Amino acid sequence: MTARPTVWFRPLWLGLLIAAIAAITTGYTCITPFAAFAVIAATTLSRRDAVILAVALWLTNQAVGFGVGNYPWTAPTLAWGVAIGAAAVVATLVAHSAVRRLAALHTLARLATGFAAAFVLYELALYAAAVSMLGGAEAFAPTIVGQVLFVNAVTLVGLVGLHQLVVGAAVLSRRRRAHASPARLA
Repeated sequence: MTARPTVWFRPLWLGLLIAAIAAITTGYTCITPFAAFAVIAATTLSRRDAVILAVALWLTNQAVGFGVGNYPWTAPTLAWGVAIGAAAVVATLVAHSAVRRLAALHTLARLATGFAAAFVLYELALYAAAVSMLGGAEAFAPTIVGQVLFVNAVTLVGLVGLHQLVVGAAVLSRRRRAHASPARLA
């Protein structure tokens, strides 16, 4: 018998990622770890799906921010939202490229490289937006960037663990189904 893919795995995984970013946005209004989400998307999804997820995560972040976090409806806030969305997509594309190019390396090396690339380009994209048109370059002081790095790193560890739990549940479900199949045929 060939193993069918577990139908619920993908929707569950995507739903958990969206729920996770909603929860994180509620707790950390100014630090959303898009680099961490970019890396987990790059390692678990196709390029197209990773970019779609990045946009969905950004939309969730903005919906929670404006709906629950009472972000002000001002032009600068909306412009920062667009800049954050663009930076999240760039981080996802960079992470995906780094992870795919290093496919021969150990998973941990791919995760670390993808994370470094995603984090640096995400921060650079936001810094460029701050310096060129939006203001707020003071938010890129080393201590603040260090805090953002820490939140992203901890989030990535949590997302990797969450992915392992979901994969384990899918494997267990397949095993149970495989063992039950002969009994149903008898």
